[in-house]
Amino acid sequence: MTILLPSNEIQRLKILAQYQILDTPPDTRFDDLAFLAAQVCQAPIALIGFVDRDRLWVKAKVGNINNELDRQLLPWDEIVAQQGVWTSQGHPPLKMAVNGTSQTLPLYAAVPIFTSDGYALGLMGVMDDRDRPLSPSQQQALQALSRQVTALLDSHRDTLPASDRNGQFSSEEAIAYPSNLKIVKILESITDAFFTLDRQWRFTYLNSRAEQILLRNRKQLQNTHLWEEFPELANSTFRGEFERAMSRQVTVHFEEFYSLLSIWLEVKAYPYQEGLSVYFRDVTTRKQAEAELLERSYLSTLATEVGTILVQGGTLPDILERCANAIVQELDIAGAKIWLFATDSQMLELQAVAGQLSYSEAFPVRIAIGISIIGFIAHNRQPYHTNNLLKDAWFGASTWAEEEQLSAFAGYPLIVEDRLIGVMAVFSKRAFSVELDNTLSWVANAIAVAVDRSWAREALMSRRESLLFQLANQIRKSLDLNTILTTAVSEIRNLLNIDRCQFMWCWPHQAYLSITHESAASDIASGLGDFSPTDTTILMEKIQNLETLRIEETHDSTSELAEDTDLGILQASLFHQGISSQLLVPLETRTGQLGAIICSHCSGPRPWSNSEVELLQAVTDQLAIAIDQAELYAQSHAAAFAAKTQAEQLSEALETLKSTQAQLIQHEKMSSLGQMIAGIAHEINNPVNFITGNLTHASNYIEDLMDLLKLYQDYYPNADRTIQDKTQDIDLEFLEEDLPSLLESMQVGAERIRQIVLSLRNFSRLDESEMKPVNIHEGIDNTLMILQHRLKPKTANQAIQVIKEYGDLPQIGCYPGQLNQVFMNILSNAIDALEASSELSAVVPVTSYSSSLPLMPTIWIQTKYINDQWIAIHVIDNGQGMSEEVRSRLFDPFFTTKPVGKGTGLGLSISYQIVVEKHKGKLQCFSEVGKGAEFIIAIPVAPTEPLT
Repeated sequence: MTILLPSNEIQRLKILAQYQILDTPPDTRFDDLAFLAAQVCQAPIALIGFVDRDRLWVKAKVGNINNELDRQLLPWDEIVAQQGVWTSQGHPPLKMAVNGTSQTLPLYAAVPIFTSDGYALGLMGVMDDRDRPLSPSQQQALQALSRQVTALLDSHRDTLPASDRNGQFSSEEAIAYPSNLKIVKILESITDAFFTLDRQWRFTYLNSRAEQILLRNRKQLQNTHLWEEFPELANSTFRGEFERAMSRQVTVHFEEFYSLLSIWLEVKAYPYQEGLSVYFRDVTTRKQAEAELLERSYLSTLATEVGTILVQGGTLPDILERCANAIVQELDIAGAKIWLFATDSQMLELQAVAGQLSYSEAFPVRIAIGISIIGFIAHNRQPYHTNNLLKDAWFGASTWAEEEQLSAFAGYPLIVEDRLIGVMAVFSKRAFSVELDNTLSWVANAIAVAVDRSWAREALMSRRESLLFQLANQIRKSLDLNTILTTAVSEIRNLLNIDRCQFMWCWPHQAYLSITHESAASDIASGLGDFSPTDTTILMEKIQNLETLRIEETHDSTSELAEDTDLGILQASLFHQGISSQLLVPLETRTGQLGAIICSHCSGPRPWSNSEVELLQAVTDQLAIAIDQAELYAQSHAAAFAAKTQAEQLSEALETLKSTQAQLIQHEKMSSLGQMIAGIAHEINNPVNFITGNLTHASNYIEDLMDLLKLYQDYYPNADRTIQDKTQDIDLEFLEEDLPSLLESMQVGAERIRQIVLSLRNFSRLDESEMKPVNIHEGIDNTLMILQHRLKPKTANQAIQVIKEYGDLPQIGCYPGQLNQVFMNILSNAIDALEASSELSAVVPVTSYSSSLPLMPTIWIQTKYINDQWIAIHVIDNGQGMSEEVRSRLFDPFFTTKPVGKGTGLGLSISYQIVVEKHKGKLQCFSEVGKGAEFIIAIPVAPTEPLT
């Protein structure tokens, strides 16, 4: 690695060395400036770092990032040249790693830190997961903070002994060497041990400082082999990398824990002539400083996160759980637990647990005060911690601590104003530092305050909800306005702990007020009665404008604090009445009636909190509702019986109307349908009969003509040329073959039309209005023939298959036309369901009522002879079925699930009347969503009682 040094780099490094700021313990003053930079720029990460020859070393930081960065990755020259605030816009952003993860974040803004002589020693920067353009004011603040860093540096240097302020090498001495030797000289001045090696790994040169460390003379060491002198370096990693450096002329760099000396050593080897230049550097102090800096970063992050959790709020268990998890995650410790003190049981009860600790009898869910270490902490109200848990464990916790590999424990009482709130306990596998203990103490205090506030808020809300519940309950119970107002003023006085509470009516047009209800202490005179607001016009104005009036302290008219205003006049009037503070909350009913609740205190000034005002506003809302309900109740009570009677009559009339309407619609529908079908059948039947009758004669005539043509061909084989041409043009041979087939096809078509006409006549049954024995299968077949056009495949749907399984049924006594209408309605609905399912690609493979339905849209019709008296007709489809709610209302008049214009909701209702009322039978439907539907029509063979 070779760094091109700027013209003043050697002097800059010398100046940096004079400050002795690298590899030193963290300084809270730098931490505070980094925190301010993060706050000003609204960034989650901020840093203060100093740049030496080959790295950016982070002195202070906010956020969890690495403590070092290779200088080659840093746009150092650009940042210094900028002088002001450098931003990453237009440049590839600098990436810094987040500790413990593979994540990197960009440095999007930085300002150089200059000495008073103009040497750039480092930078102050901010980072985020995205660029955040800085405003001019933020840039100015960042520059001002960088100047504060310079002032701290100067102050730090001034406190150093004069002998320590000298540079460790001179620029003249370094420049005198060739390129490689210059690097060697620079390294020699900043390392603890330096030497060179030849190809045989023997020492060729050793400086005096290394002699002192290794305790050998130069001659002996020069004849010693590297791997013999340092057997700890002879492992595969070091030796392999050294050999790579020797053979390929590259630089190697290690930072390993040197167990022999129990220190951290930084090891570097540079290619040098016929060997390597190697140096060791003791970085133990820096490592310790980095560890302290990292711990401070963790503690700062923990404090920030706990503060954020407490500010965000939420339920108390959720807050405690999140705080415990934050402690475990941010500090990387074994576990944390929080107990809260329950006043009813006088015991500590576990509320939050974080970490992977197993159960221990020493730290149970419920702990009595004074029992176990947690109870001891609660009883003495003092923190307790130990870094040797196995030796100093309490009440049998040592075995558990040994199993969990725990070495440290800390417990903190949660105290607010000498009141015990609970105990927080933290368990760790490593020792607690002083900084960690201080931070956990702060966290415990913050949690205690949050818990106390939560309890106070819950108590206030409970009292408020209790009052509102009582008022609402009173409204529901009696609807008596006098009782409601009496309860309201009494409960409000008790809740707010005041001397008097009153309810006042206001009549602006009559210009007077009336206090009708009051709850007051026994030694306070009654204020009930009517009065004109001669000296209290402000009360009338506040009530009319629905404005709250707060008076926290009244004054005599002669007082210096008295004001010559309406409010001042009212204060003086209240003062003479012995009232020291007052709160008025107005209300308005739905009818426009105005009123107010007045809270008064007579034993000194009393501030009215926002929560109390909000409570009274909620109470006045309930009172307004109560008054409206009382008025409505009085108005409606007189007409309730008449309205009820009228409603019953209307309900009966409506049911009768619905039944009559359904019957009329059925009759009209069947009458119109029968007339139309009969007319169509009659009109079609006439031309069909004409065609059918003439087809026989046409066939005979054509047969005679064909015979005559045959004779001509036999006796006149050599016809005229014109006849031959015509014969060829009309293809006489084809006509002779095709003409009989054509006549046969016409005969079949005429017969098909005749069958359709017969089916229409059989379906209408206009001539059969009385009950008579019929073949049920004929009615089903006739209905299917009429619906044949809907069973054929269409553009969006495939064909509907009909499977008929007819049993051996006798002649059934029924109304044929009406029963055909039932078949028509049920089969039409089945076709509608299958068409809808086919459009949704949702045809089910099998229903719960049959295992033989295929995957294609199918209607299965089955007839059964139940016994000598009953038959059953099953119509099953494999559509999507229906819900229980729809199935239960299926036969209600006018109920339909089809869109407007697609159905009237009368088909199945009429079918139900035909089957049940007309035929004394039973019509049932079984269906589930996704399992198709099954209709069962059960009718008696002859008129009989309904099937049970």
